[in-house]
Amino acid sequence: MRKLERALVICAGGGAGDVLLATPVARALRAAGAREVVALTAPRHRDVLFGNPDLHEVWLDDADVLTMARRLRAAHFDAAIVTWATQRYALLPLLAGIPLRVGQARRTYSLLFNRRVTVRSELGDRESHWTQILLDYARAAGCPDVDPTPSFRVDEAARAALRTRIAALGIGSDGYVVLHPTRGLDLGGRPWPIATLASLAARLRERFSLTVLVSGTEGDRAIAEEVARGGGARSLAGETTFGELAALLEGARLCVAVDSGPMHLAACLGTPTIGIFALQTDEPRRWAPLGPRTAVIEPIYPCPAWHRKENCPDFACLRELDPERVIAACEALLTRV
Repeated sequence: MRKLERALVICAGGGAGDVLLATPVARALRAAGAREVVALTAPRHRDVLFGNPDLHEVWLDDADVLTMARRLRAAHFDAAIVTWATQRYALLPLLAGIPLRVGQARRTYSLLFNRRVTVRSELGDRESHWTQILLDYARAAGCPDVDPTPSFRVDEAARAALRTRIAALGIGSDGYVVLHPTRGLDLGGRPWPIATLASLAARLRERFSLTVLVSGTEGDRAIAEEVARGGGARSLAGETTFGELAALLEGARLCVAVDSGPMHLAACLGTPTIGIFALQTDEPRRWAPLGPRTAVIEPIYPCPAWHRKENCPDFACLRELDPERVIAACEALLTRV
């Protein structure tokens, strides 16, 4: 393989968690000797990547295809790895004249890549973590194996803002627990199991004698506030930037989250993290939080095989979740050396 000087990682699709899980690819490119690694991402994901220790720059995909291709061509990249392939992101590296273009096989646009990788899950693999699946793209580019844990650097300004917020809430040195009860879904009128999650918030508060803070985006505000009211917790949904959310999670004694981007963020920051996987199709082996102190609540509810987070009509699996299962997992995790 030709020596890498400048490499591009295109990680623009999906949610914040999908982008965060792609960060080990940048680490692998650096380990392969790339002098500069640049990420191209969607504007909504800028805060997920800015400050990442393995990235020289973060570019935003904020123009039409031809304009973006001209910008990329001017940068003279040696290689591009596309972690979330679409026709647009298969076309951009080709139009930019990037010599090595690595992306997903078995798609109509896959011929635009000159190194094509078949995703393990399409071959029946249900055991590999998604970060290892993404690192297959880096391996196809000749990169060595690296630590698959995602990376995020918390900004000092975000830490300072968070300290001010925590002090204003009257939270002392004992600390707090973060409960993240949403998955960033468009529910479309489907019921979310607020009562169960409120009961979980109450049990976390009672068992650990700590303030429970409920996190979420502006779109999660209504659910988060209901969960907080029902569980004697406090909602910060919609009140933090992504960087401040990271600082909040970093400073928590414990994070309990449904499968989501904040779950992955808390785990990679080293916070003891419990990931709740309720649907049978949530596949915790593939999407488990990666970090030094993590555990998962495995799905046990007998969901129909066709129920996925996008089409489940009632989320009965979450509604029937026993908060005591989660409390027991928290206790076990916090006593782990």
